[in-house]
Amino acid sequence: MPAKHFRRAKPLESGARVALIAPAGPLQRTEDLPRAQENVRKLGWKAVVAPHATERIGYLAGNDRDRLNDINRALRDPEIDALWCLRGGYGIIRILSGIDYDAISKTPKAIIGYSDITALHAAVQRKCGVITYHGPTAREPMSDFSRDSFQRAVVSQRDSCGTAANAREINPGAAEGRVVGGNLAVLASLCGTAFMSDLTDGILILEDINEPVYRVDRMLQQLKLSGALNGCKAIAFGACVKCSDDGGGGGGNRSFDDVLGEISDELGVPCIAGIPVGHIDQQWTVPLGAMAALDTGTRTLTITSYTS
Repeated sequence: MPAKHFRRAKPLESGARVALIAPAGPLQRTEDLPRAQENVRKLGWKAVVAPHATERIGYLAGNDRDRLNDINRALRDPEIDALWCLRGGYGIIRILSGIDYDAISKTPKAIIGYSDITALHAAVQRKCGVITYHGPTAREPMSDFSRDSFQRAVVSQRDSCGTAANAREINPGAAEGRVVGGNLAVLASLCGTAFMSDLTDGILILEDINEPVYRVDRMLQQLKLSGALNGCKAIAFGACVKCSDDGGGGGGNRSFDDVLGEISDELGVPCIAGIPVGHIDQQWTVPLGAMAALDTGTRTLTITSYTS
């Protein structure tokens, strides 16, 4: 059964020990790990690099056993305060069934990342009812904007979002609910599994990259037909980077906003697009599982509570 009440990890204080893990895709550049360690240091924490964080087997950061062991070791280690993923990519879904959810439930820890890390967020929410953080991966350069939101989320546990001045109102309205979601393609891949987030009463945050509009349409329809969107309160789409208005080879283009307008109208929920979430340099860190309010008129997402 999905969790009805969510708990939070303790805020990360100065001196916190942060495990740097690569549970999905491998690091791509020699500077990735040093930059991640520097990001941790600048935040006043101590980086603990997972034993297999730099491994590579094709598109995976090592074999499934080693990636899983790195996650579970960090979850079980009483000296580790948080798990910060080095990269997304692909691979979390391969190891979801082996994660020590009892350890997370017993001692909630901050889990941070986005893109493929959505699968880990979804599973932890479903199995444990623990808030996790949809935010930058550890290897990325952090802009002042991103760092400010990140610290407000994982250090202060205050509102880490706000007004998205460049966002577009797709379907007007306002809603309150629990923040859920992440990468659209990853969520679609979880439909029908025991690890899919419960989106009921949720403000659904979405983002993606390199997806033609017809595929965005298809994935949204998959979520709808699976019943995952039943009871969803609102949709807030972030960046859809390099998502072309492609007709799928059949001729005739439809816009991204057309697709969002249709699905939100069918569901009867408010919808906004263009919030700073996803594969972009300046992004919010969104506490998935926290309570929030969305107002499309003011283009504002407000985190209202980290407890329920």
